[in-house]
Amino acid sequence: MALSIRAKALMFHDPRSAELLEQVERIAPTEATTLIIGETGTGKELIARHIHKVSGRRGPFVAVNCGAFSETLIDAELFGHEAGAFTGATQARSGWFEAANGGTLFLDEIGDLSMGLQVKLLRLLQERQVVRLGARTPIPLNVRLVAATNVDLHKAVEADRFRSDLYYRLSVATVHLAPLHERPGDILPLARHFINVYSDKIRMQEATLSPAARQALLEYDWPGNIRELENVIHFALIVCRNGVIQPDDLKLSGVSRRRLNMRDQAVAQHLPASVPVPEAASGEGFRQRLSALVGSMIEADQQDLYETVEETVVRTAFDHCYRNQVQTARVLGISRNILRTQLKRFGLIGFEAGATSLPGAELQQ
Repeated sequence: MALSIRAKALMFHDPRSAELLEQVERIAPTEATTLIIGETGTGKELIARHIHKVSGRRGPFVAVNCGAFSETLIDAELFGHEAGAFTGATQARSGWFEAANGGTLFLDEIGDLSMGLQVKLLRLLQERQVVRLGARTPIPLNVRLVAATNVDLHKAVEADRFRSDLYYRLSVATVHLAPLHERPGDILPLARHFINVYSDKIRMQEATLSPAARQALLEYDWPGNIRELENVIHFALIVCRNGVIQPDDLKLSGVSRRRLNMRDQAVAQHLPASVPVPEAASGEGFRQRLSALVGSMIEADQQDLYETVEETVVRTAFDHCYRNQVQTARVLGISRNILRTQLKRFGLIGFEAGATSLPGAELQQ
């Protein structure tokens, strides 16, 4: 599979990133199953690829997004199937675990797996063999598993959405990847990397960042992390003049930390006296006010109470985050796929058509 531009942008200029690199290179030569925790777009696949490269494994690196497949097909995608195992299975196919034999399998968005698939994955990790759908004979595996998630698996375990035994099996070695705004030393080197790459692609003389543009990049909150930075630079190169990127060329869809602080102060100053600003969003006072509000709705015989509260939470968070899905998912503590399902359900985004490939399709490209 061809690497994306972002997948080649391995930058460790910030002191926090340099410390992370040292940890990753201690983990890589071992056979320890590794769990990478970080927001969407922070470069989790980059870290997984680096682990594979340093590990010395000679087999392939195979990346699979667990949230990209439908619930009905992901079983066959991961574990493979025999001919006739289900409707449409006209021939036997290997799954992603077999495809990665001798190498490393990277499972992104591991928190999106159903409980049934979590049981199968746990058994596979324990026994180091896979059984295809429709088969009885196990196939031995020699696969290094690296998993990643952008959700809090501790909370998922507490909510009975993720098995605790699988969590401990996956997190033998844990890597915490900080969001981009917490490692500002990487922002400008990454920007220069994307400038170099896209300058070649669009056949233009290499552009530079004006001092004001550099400052704007450093002040921005980067809710979409490295993925957003890549898109911002690509667009800026298209619209900039005379080979110099100015702040107006940077299509920054969110808010800078400086503007965010100003906005919060303005909101606090203009709130009516009857709506106090909570001291802490997770404080007991906040829970009591929320409980009182729900109690009032019950007493008023509010129809579809649960649906109303759920829709209000999703709509409020989506609006507060300026309709940025990545930031909204992070605020709500849920995966991006779950959020998109909710947004479609409440009519906040449209339904998107998508196609799902069978196992092996990407490896043949």
